Amino acid sequence: MKKKYNFYISYKLLKKLLKFQQILKKKKIIKTWSRTSTIIPLMLGLTIYVYNGKKHIPIYINEYKLGYKLGEFSPTRYFGKHKEHIQVLPIKAKQKKGKDFIKR
Repeated sequence: MKKKYNFYISYKLLKKLLKFQQILKKKKIIKTWSRTSTIIPLMLGLTIYVYNGKKHIPIYINEYKLGYKLGEFSPTRYFGKHKEHIQVLPIKAKQKKGKDFIKR
């Protein structure tokens, strides 16, 4: 766990977590748009879907992620590889030797 004593958690996310803790029998998906919220011990063992700007990315919370921000585990940018261009070389015409070949 990171040694951070001050942490921020969105009020809406905290409200969802407390509600989820009371009704543990039902499996409910917790979706959040708050990437700046810090992972706290209340979230241990849960899967939280964090929005990355395009879709929600599932994040399973374990003890090694405590103290980090939710946004650190859902990347917003992916590097698309550049297309490899295969250069086609023209085939050189073979020169004939013998009678047809004339030096000038």
